[in-house]
Amino acid sequence: MRRAIAILGFVITIPFFATTSFAGSEIPASRSIAAPAGFGSACAKYGWVCRGKGGADVGDHEALRALQQVNRYVNSTVTPTEDKATSGQSENWSLPINNKGDCEDYALLKMKTLLDIGFPASKLALSVVLDHNGDNHLVLLARLKSGDYVLDNLAYTVKPWQRTGYTFLASQNFNRKSNWQVTLAGPRAGRFVKS
Repeated sequence: MRRAIAILGFVITIPFFATTSFAGSEIPASRSIAAPAGFGSACAKYGWVCRGKGGADVGDHEALRALQQVNRYVNSTVTPTEDKATSGQSENWSLPINNKGDCEDYALLKMKTLLDIGFPASKLALSVVLDHNGDNHLVLLARLKSGDYVLDNLAYTVKPWQRTGYTFLASQNFNRKSNWQVTLAGPRAGRFVKS
């Protein structure tokens, strides 16, 4: 009987923990820094990248559901392909071409899709990170009341930034979209701090 009650208690708490956010914090940002190569051309091509305004403020539960749906949709419809194969250029920040693209292209499509459904522009930012292998990678950040979350073409689920295992180097400013700032945080951040 005790075992049945314990199992029932566990099953009842699963939905609570599945919908509860544990992010808890925003990525720390410090000084301004130059934008990454390719960002300027993306701003020129897609005004919404740098001048996005508006959007409705929604609660974290509803926002997380939208973030998960967009992340999964884009990850399932775009095929990972280097810029050289899609555009003939070594670095080209664009929306996916023929449903093919690299990390910047995934992140831009996720940003556009969220903006199109009314997600606040001031809650979305691009971020350059070091992935698990130490390679440069770009993700989309979404700022909720409970903290910053990461939409990533290498992950099926949206995660709080601290749970990605990534080192965050620089991020687009949430409020001044054409500006970037240093965001040294994560497991390898100490390697970049001057003593």
